Amino acid sequence: MNLKSGSIDRFEQYSQFHSLQEFNSHIGMWLSSCKKEFTKGEIVALKRLVRFSARIPGVCNAKIGTLLKAIHDEFDGNGISRSTFKRMTAKAAQLGIITIYKTERKNGSQSSNLYVFNFFPNHEPPKEEKLDHPNKTNNPSKTINNLKKRKESELDYTFTNDSVPQSFVQFAKYFFSDAKTIEEYWRMTMIAAYRNNREKEYDKVLEYSISALKQLIRKMKLTKNGVRNPIAYFYGILNKKLEELYFEELFEMGFW
Repeated sequence: MNLKSGSIDRFEQYSQFHSLQEFNSHIGMWLSSCKKEFTKGEIVALKRLVRFSARIPGVCNAKIGTLLKAIHDEFDGNGISRSTFKRMTAKAAQLGIITIYKTERKNGSQSSNLYVFNFFPNHEPPKEEKLDHPNKTNNPSKTINNLKKRKESELDYTFTNDSVPQSFVQFAKYFFSDAKTIEEYWRMTMIAAYRNNREKEYDKVLEYSISALKQLIRKMKLTKNGVRNPIAYFYGILNKKLEELYFEELFEMGFW
């Protein structure tokens, strides 16, 4: 059965997002993952649909004609066709970006569709065993046995797992000399990367992680009582930096 048409406020219950910021965050992840599936004209249509879904985050019931007119006006008469818009919505629905509901007027005639944006599928952080692969070694068994006898805390930065970038190790070693601590900071870096859909942007994540580490060290040096939980503080800094990067990219894409 089709939904009854009405003002956008009637469809607030269909929103999956608690805030506009959360909605924008998921749109950014969708675009990062699926942008290549759309033509330039379809991307223009998708962005306009996103803008019209701001009042109630992720929900829009505007007429296609209204959306096309807004695009036409924005680009000084160089808009897109109705068929382009419909292709965009069909692709977006197939990819899981939106769910489309048909609505009808009181007399039973068809009205404008209701477009509901969906959550981007959750990206779980990598399992710890993927982050902490044991180092391969050709040492004789006697040497290995000797290493096993040493306490974990005695392993300095030279024993840091190979999964941790050397540039990260070389900076961190001046403040955290043991391998286990450096590995933990890098593990939190990878979790932040996965939470912000940046796990494939290796160089960017590395750059921001070292920047966050610098900010943490400065805080620890300048604060009288230090930082109660340095690793959690580091994660918070890095996560915020990656979120700010996301909003900068949204701005460059024309969302504001």
